[in-house]
Amino acid sequence: MNRRQFALSIAAASLLRPSLFEPLPPMGVPRGVVPGRVTWAHDPAAVTWDGTGSWWTDANNNQAVIDHMVSRSICGLTNQKSDTQAWSSIFHYFNRTHGRGNVGYKAGEKIAIKANLNNTTDHGTIDRLNSSPHLILSLVRQLTGPAKVQQASITIFDSSRWIPGNLYEKVHHEFPGVVFVDHVGGDGGVKAEFKPDAIPFSITSRNAKGLDTVVIDATYLVDAAILRAHVSSGVTLCAKNLFGCTSIYTDWRKNAHDGFQHNRDGSASYSAFTDFLGHKDLGEKTVLFIIDGLYGNDNVDGPPHRKWKMVPFNDAWPNSIFMSLDGVAIDSVGFDFLTSEWPDLPDIANADNYLRESALAHDPPSKTFYDPERDGVRCRSLGVHEHWNNGADKKYSRNLGKAHGIELFLVG
Repeated sequence: MNRRQFALSIAAASLLRPSLFEPLPPMGVPRGVVPGRVTWAHDPAAVTWDGTGSWWTDANNNQAVIDHMVSRSICGLTNQKSDTQAWSSIFHYFNRTHGRGNVGYKAGEKIAIKANLNNTTDHGTIDRLNSSPHLILSLVRQLTGPAKVQQASITIFDSSRWIPGNLYEKVHHEFPGVVFVDHVGGDGGVKAEFKPDAIPFSITSRNAKGLDTVVIDATYLVDAAILRAHVSSGVTLCAKNLFGCTSIYTDWRKNAHDGFQHNRDGSASYSAFTDFLGHKDLGEKTVLFIIDGLYGNDNVDGPPHRKWKMVPFNDAWPNSIFMSLDGVAIDSVGFDFLTSEWPDLPDIANADNYLRESALAHDPPSKTFYDPERDGVRCRSLGVHEHWNNGADKKYSRNLGKAHGIELFLVG
């Protein structure tokens, strides 16, 4: 769908789905080559699952279409015409803004891809929604091709779960040198090792404080989340996906979740998600944020089960991929999509607390001193947050011609 077709579909829409969250002016400092930009690739031909069989099979996922969506997203983030130029721009921007000089990627630097495999139970393949193997393959193709990263320098991991067979086989078949790390190792993968007390958090908590050495040893991190809701926290997007880098148990019931819940009355509170985004080896090491919206879900469990009503999806899977260099901006966009489509999500009231805290991490509403390493250095603003004007137009401040805020950028 091009921009003209998108505009026509909006104009023709007869059903305007209400949003629980009113438009909100931007707060925080936008990040990115194009500050505050979140790319949105939408192609109805990407996934065509009709509910029979498994959503993740090749028959239901068009690899060529997904590859094109990823390519156009990478270029769209940087206003570059080629993938190679786009990756160079991304690396130069990241290094320049993280005190590493105005340099690009250097051979041998490690890149870790944090997939969301929260619904795995072993190395077998199940139909509950996890990261799309096809999207992860597209990303590895980009890194080893235009970005010029050696296979052995790339690690796909989820420290708290298992690498499922469908993901491992999809990538390993084409890229046998890529490393896989999960909680238990085996079946072609490596067992995660943790550095204790690597994330002590800004306030005293019971949360797991070890970090996978994969993220500590990596020069860059790619945070590949999924577009879906979650009980207690309301949503689970890029910020919460970083929880899976810590030394937690595979059984979620054994893990503390201090600072995950927000105050339902609208008042500000400390958020552990802000600590994840602000930590030097997590959010501050992330060179690219991705939200896999090929299917999306209104809960964290099970396979995809509810097609999307909002335009331009019109009772189909969202068939979307979102990318940004701003971790707060991309979660703000994912948040608006989820809450506009499903305004009655469990525990959603005030669930954007972590976005306000992160955007204003240098002076947050809760007055927390965000310092996840406990080194005495306060976090800076971690990105820009706002809510769009409505779920039909889907416009943020920069879409409306303003100089500050989020831009939702539709790529062809």
